[in-house]
Amino acid sequence: MDATDVKRALGYRAVDELVRSGMALGLGTGSTAIEAVRRVAERVRAGSLKDLKAVATSFQTEVACRESGLSVWSLNDPAIDGRLDLTIDGADEVDPEWLLIKGGGAAMLIEKIVAHASRDYCIIVEAHKLAGRLGEKAPVPVELVPEALATVRRSLQALGGRAELRLAKMKVGPVITDHGNFVLDVRFPGPFDPLELERQIMLIPGVLAHGIFTRPVTDLLVGWPDGLIEHRKRS
Repeated sequence: MDATDVKRALGYRAVDELVRSGMALGLGTGSTAIEAVRRVAERVRAGSLKDLKAVATSFQTEVACRESGLSVWSLNDPAIDGRLDLTIDGADEVDPEWLLIKGGGAAMLIEKIVAHASRDYCIIVEAHKLAGRLGEKAPVPVELVPEALATVRRSLQALGGRAELRLAKMKVGPVITDHGNFVLDVRFPGPFDPLELERQIMLIPGVLAHGIFTRPVTDLLVGWPDGLIEHRKRS
């Protein structure tokens, strides 16, 4: 199977096994998570899923939902009241403890809020996203207000990181997040304690969010190139 087929199989499997009618459902950002959006919409149209309240984690996901015919709700809506039954999302890296690096789509601020609001948290990834430790393959994205660029970069360097401003591909200049902020991609050359680094980064004035996710993952679905989808559940 090629990468697109694996992503589609992951999204479909997660929805078919975990999503039930009546759920308040968080839907993640990125090419793998969007396959889950498409499967939810497909099943809603077929009538096998009903009365869902979908919360999108980014403009990308919101557009995909609306194009597929799914209504999008706010996490602040009284019918949801800041609580979700399940969120399905992707990740850039997963370590053996199922801690994550996310933010390749620059949506980690809302992704983290939605994850925190969820009773169950399902991550769907291709097998090459598995790593022996966090930071082995992916940088840690950090979202910051533009006015704090120099001071945040200096503080991240003091923590041992090499921070690079993420530049846009279809425009000249930096990537701008859904909330009008910049993203620094930070490489830490050696192993780090995810819980401690998570705390230290959030203490830096001007930082709004970062890509270290330590909220427990309840379901991990891993897609392999031969088509195998492995569903691991936290005991």
